[in-house]
Amino acid sequence: MRDGLSLPGLPCKVVAFGPPIRAMEQTPITPSSGTLRDERERLLANRALVRGWLYAVLLLLVALVLVGGATRLTESGLSITEWKPIHGVVPPLSEAEWQEEFDLYRQIPQYQQINRGMSLEEFKYIFWWEWAHRLLARAVGFVFALPLVFFWATRRIEPGLGPKLVGLLALGGLQGAVGWWMVASGLAERTDVSQYRLAMHLTLAFVIFAAIMVVARGLAPHSAPPADRGTQKFAGWLVLAVLFQSFLGALVAGTNAGLTYNTWPLMDGAIVPSDLFVMSPAWVNFFENVKTVQFVHRAGAYAVFALALWHMIAVRRRLPGTTHARRALVLFHLVLLQAIIGIVTLLMHMPLHWALTHQFVALVVLGFAAAHWRGTKGPYPLPTEIRVAR
Repeated sequence: MRDGLSLPGLPCKVVAFGPPIRAMEQTPITPSSGTLRDERERLLANRALVRGWLYAVLLLLVALVLVGGATRLTESGLSITEWKPIHGVVPPLSEAEWQEEFDLYRQIPQYQQINRGMSLEEFKYIFWWEWAHRLLARAVGFVFALPLVFFWATRRIEPGLGPKLVGLLALGGLQGAVGWWMVASGLAERTDVSQYRLAMHLTLAFVIFAAIMVVARGLAPHSAPPADRGTQKFAGWLVLAVLFQSFLGALVAGTNAGLTYNTWPLMDGAIVPSDLFVMSPAWVNFFENVKTVQFVHRAGAYAVFALALWHMIAVRRRLPGTTHARRALVLFHLVLLQAIIGIVTLLMHMPLHWALTHQFVALVVLGFAAAHWRGTKGPYPLPTEIRVAR
């Protein structure tokens, strides 16, 4: 018997045996500041490596889109009539192989109705454009997939980032399938590819480009704190607006609508031209009526310009002197530059170098809009819960 405890209200005493009960001592498991610092530095170093790799992929995507645009503008996209993901890397190496490729091309409607009588040398010109486009597409796949495997195997992919990167890889594979699906639409009955499929192919390329930019900028350090929720949302809507305008531009390319109504600001003598809905059903006009397709693209450009202007003014008033305000200003000027290039391209009847410049600046606008949106949200949070066994 060690201690006796009297309970009030009870005529007895409770006797406790053994050692007194003491509170259990708890030692918090807290890693040292050195451990936290080392882990943070490791994570930041890995982020820098992954970010540099993603930037390299973005540069390849720019080249791929520009060569794809040249392929479309030179009517070269149907010059290779078979899909050979592996064997197709090697171009024809002998005169007999060139003749075999040419014979395949001469069987499709584009040759028979438009290019009949084309020489072998003329065929080689359009062949090389399409071959370069497909080679770049394969290069993008390898440059994305192989480093991804390496970074994953060496544990440089932090938690939460893996699904994003795998999703991007899957989108790249889907893009290859959509590309062949697009080409196949022009091999049997048409003399060119379907504008519907072309728009899907180009828009998906732009989606992949924007998504990679968002992930890369999410891995970058940001000097400014996140913006308010309203600014973040508007920046996100701007990205979607630019993407939709790119889709409308793809329809213009697919229908060759840029070769018609080459005046500005009037179109066919009016701000809003007539005969926009002469086809039935009405929705078909948005995809097949060249006047409607070009007018809607113009209207989309005005809308993007207005949204970028409003966003710039709002952010500069709400967050004056911040990085967010400066980015909004740059984005507006990029949209303005793109509008000027688009007008010049239209007035000059779509020369190749101006059309490709217009497409290049579209990518720049989209990439910057995506980076700006990610910047308003700040970087991805670093994994901070580090459990140390003791």
